[in-house]
Amino acid sequence: MNTIILNPTSAAPARAIRNFTRWSPRTASLIAGIALAVMAVVAGVANFAAITPLVIPGDAVATAEAVGSNQTQFLAGIIGLYFVILLDILVAAAWFTLFAPVNRTLSAVAAWARVVFALGFAVAISQLVVALVSTADPAATLAAASAFTAIWVSVLGIFGIHLLLVGYLAFRSGFIARIFGILLALAGAGYIADAIGMLTIPGFTAIFAGFLFVGELAIIFWLLIRGPRLSRVATAS
Repeated sequence: MNTIILNPTSAAPARAIRNFTRWSPRTASLIAGIALAVMAVVAGVANFAAITPLVIPGDAVATAEAVGSNQTQFLAGIIGLYFVILLDILVAAAWFTLFAPVNRTLSAVAAWARVVFALGFAVAISQLVVALVSTADPAATLAAASAFTAIWVSVLGIFGIHLLLVGYLAFRSGFIARIFGILLALAGAGYIADAIGMLTIPGFTAIFAGFLFVGELAIIFWLLIRGPRLSRVATAS
């Protein structure tokens, strides 16, 4: 067994907080856990409460009327999703710092995969902006709203790669129970399967990630409950 010791730190000054490569395991865990928890709430409200109810599949006129009559709600959803992108980047930094002692190269690849996903997600959200300003043209509104979903699900394949790598790192870490690594890897596989289906099968509906997301929720509780007690961690050989 190879043991990796991460030096614990006391309350870090502001400049240390900004330099994520110097975060302690405890700080990285808390930041990742809080960001993921906030992200889950904001993304859920923005997408499923603010945006989805206003998009009527197959009915361009009804969609344009709904979006046009509820522009503030739709815009709030867009802003919420853009905020999620910032949280994604924060989580990428925290995961990198936490798992760099396990495998710095894979940790960096995982972090960059999440950043690339965030950029793709930004492209998807831009389609919602198009939908918002195109209500005078119902066909354009529905097409843009549909493009948002198609692009989002497609780039979730990159997010799936991120989760596969994080799951592997968690499995090998020695300081996170291996079941969490397995669950994260399964969630990643679900996103990848949905992305492949969206890109290759006409009319495909994303279904796999909806059944395999348990690991994403479970790791939030671990990060918030167990993570703050991290000071020394070991990796399995």
